[in-house]
Amino acid sequence: MTDIHREITVDRRQIRQWLATPWSIVIAVPILVFFLDRSNTVAVSEFAIKAFIGTLPYILVAVLMIAWLKAAGAEAYIAGAFKGRETRMIFFAALLGGLAPFCSCEVIPFIAGLLALGAPLSAVMAFWLSSPLVDPATLIITASALGWPFALGKALAAVMLGLFGGFSIKILMSRGLFGAPLRQTSVTGCGCGPSPFTGKPLWFFWQDDARREVFRDQFVSNALFLGKWLAFAYVLEALLVTYVPASLIVSAVGGNGFLPIAIAAVVGMPAYLNGYVAPPLLAGLIDQGMSSGAAMSFMVAGAVSSVPAMAAVWSLVKRGVFATYLGLGLAGAVGSGIAFQLFQ
Repeated sequence: MTDIHREITVDRRQIRQWLATPWSIVIAVPILVFFLDRSNTVAVSEFAIKAFIGTLPYILVAVLMIAWLKAAGAEAYIAGAFKGRETRMIFFAALLGGLAPFCSCEVIPFIAGLLALGAPLSAVMAFWLSSPLVDPATLIITASALGWPFALGKALAAVMLGLFGGFSIKILMSRGLFGAPLRQTSVTGCGCGPSPFTGKPLWFFWQDDARREVFRDQFVSNALFLGKWLAFAYVLEALLVTYVPASLIVSAVGGNGFLPIAIAAVVGMPAYLNGYVAPPLLAGLIDQGMSSGAAMSFMVAGAVSSVPAMAAVWSLVKRGVFATYLGLGLAGAVGSGIAFQLFQ
């Protein structure tokens, strides 16, 4: 009886874990549409499937790029940005933040190590603000959903936000603020991928058996991850386009003024999902009447306030630094939205 009870408990746990994944939503949505609005079942399903198939080449490129960077140990270059003069560090941290192929848990020990070694908070803040916004994979996914002008605009916004945050912190620290920014805590790594503090990048990684294994593991895990979240995103986009009135979107975040951009930034902070889900959803919102500036503002604000990004900051620094991080992110999001709207 004990073995039977254990098996039933394990099965229930596995079912609950599966129901908590995006795949359950991907399967449940067409079923619910079939029962609640049968006439739109084909339209919703066809929209999601076509969008997903159209993104497959971008997914392949993104997955190959992530796996290559991880297997090569490209993180070793990122640590090198935090050496030298403070101004130089800020520039390099803002530029390289978008190239770091870190998983969300790896950012925490990486930054903890840098702070422990004496890296200035200004450079760390530049990295913190730029790295959630763009990486090689999200850049490609954004381009597939919103076009290269938007994707490159987002990349530029990441660098500018990093510079804005880094130099803002430098000025505030010169005025006596944030003298002791760190929490009294110890953080250890999660062990995902090569250490950013040891070794040199090996770009021809296939010469090493261990790195080939890293490449295979990263390719499979990231293919499953991207496939899961993009299927989820396109199902939600299909619902958005089918059922949300365009007039509602236009009234909230349409038009070219300042207010829609500010509203999008404020809404984006709590509503954002992740860098893979957001682009398809924003594509649907733009089709419904959202302005391009508001879309950029939403994406920037949401990336800065995503759970992994905030966890990395909250776990290491005191509340004042954390609040400053959010304030800089919100201000930078609004500024990015205005700039992108003007250039559009």
